[in-house]
Amino acid sequence: MKPIDFRSDTVTKPTPAMRRAMADAEVGDDVDGEDPTVRRLEERIAERLGLPAALFVPTGTQANQIAIGLHCRPGDEVLAEAGSHIFHYESGAVSGLWGVQPAPLAGERGLITPEQVSAAVRTDFIGPRSRLLSLENTHNRSGGAVWPLERFRAVVQAGREAGLAVHLDGARLFNASVATGTPASAWASLTDTTAVCFSKGLGAPVGSAILGSKALIDEARRLRKRLGGAMRQVGIIAAGALYSLEHHVERLAEDHVHARRLAAGLAELPGVKVEPARVETNMIVADFPLPVRQVLPKLAAQGVLCGSTGAGPHASVRLVTHLDVSAADIDEALTRIRRALAG
Repeated sequence: MKPIDFRSDTVTKPTPAMRRAMADAEVGDDVDGEDPTVRRLEERIAERLGLPAALFVPTGTQANQIAIGLHCRPGDEVLAEAGSHIFHYESGAVSGLWGVQPAPLAGERGLITPEQVSAAVRTDFIGPRSRLLSLENTHNRSGGAVWPLERFRAVVQAGREAGLAVHLDGARLFNASVATGTPASAWASLTDTTAVCFSKGLGAPVGSAILGSKALIDEARRLRKRLGGAMRQVGIIAAGALYSLEHHVERLAEDHVHARRLAAGLAELPGVKVEPARVETNMIVADFPLPVRQVLPKLAAQGVLCGSTGAGPHASVRLVTHLDVSAADIDEALTRIRRALAG
């Protein structure tokens, strides 16, 4: 029985065409800025997102952490929604690497308000200095929720008025773009720095980018070296990222259709609670009749691999559609899930 893997959109395998592009990639020493494939990727992503310069990095976590290192100093504070990736999935790097204090703001499905930002900014010398506002689009822990552009603009403006720099964790920014028909640059161009990931929905095996002004990206290159992210003939993997950018953005719409179809099917199963109307992109959050720690093994036994929103008693099951999940897989997964619940 072939497993159907909904754990994340990071589990995809390179397509044959992507593998050929990687095998044939022209390479050089990227530490010295001599890898032509990396340079081409950086130019393309910067042009697409409307920011002056880009830097190719190994991971989305490193892209976010470089941004924090660019904007903050020890004792500073970063404001972000309480469920943000930088707080939950980056091994405490905000504090561990930079001595920066997190300021979590309780949002609604990953979204915060201008009023929350204004109220949270420190104005006295006793507390830490509020320095950075970090926003996430789409929002991972909120099931791939998309920031409406005008609300994003208003929150950014509140941050600007308070003297904050603004970073966008846009790991799945292209999912937001395809879901809404809004160019990715519409969000990114409002920020000081933006991070995007090629190895999630776009299906590349490795790589992210951080974007900003030329001066910021010059400094980002130094921080990448400090964090051990400077690589040599990295055009081999940059070619996969470049292929994904040129060929896999528009096809994200298929993942969104599959996610809605899966959510609709789950909603028909006894005891499963899911809101199909809230499925905006490629993620589904569902509550099953059994706790996560019990239901995940039952699903896995039927060849359906799922993730979760956490390990506690109130955690939900998370299912993510991606390049390697077909429409037929959705129907087969629903059959297997029904069988697992019946068992």
